[in-house]
Amino acid sequence: MAKDNMEPQEEMTVTLDMDDGSQVECVVLTIFEAGGRDYIALLPMDSAEAEEGEVYLYRYYEPEDGEPSLGNIEDDDEYEIVADAFDELLDAQEYDELVGEDELEDME
Repeated sequence: MAKDNMEPQEEMTVTLDMDDGSQVECVVLTIFEAGGRDYIALLPMDSAEAEEGEVYLYRYYEPEDGEPSLGNIEDDDEYEIVADAFDELLDAQEYDELVGEDELEDME
């Protein structure tokens, strides 16, 4: 896994090595907790998955003395917990954005 540390305002990206030998460059959307573990949500760049809005979810590990790494989600039950947590996170962000826009309109 490669990680590009850029300017704070720019997006952080990772390169995934896929099972078929290809590589996919992804933008880090967020790192979040679900079921007592950390997970990462990645959005592929410049691919068919990106056009469909597909998001990749992986386990996320950040050891104190090493490089962050990703792990596969092991089973369907774990995936459901992670996907639900990510959906709730998206819903909360959309709500915050809507409330923020409404407050701006009220101020005008």
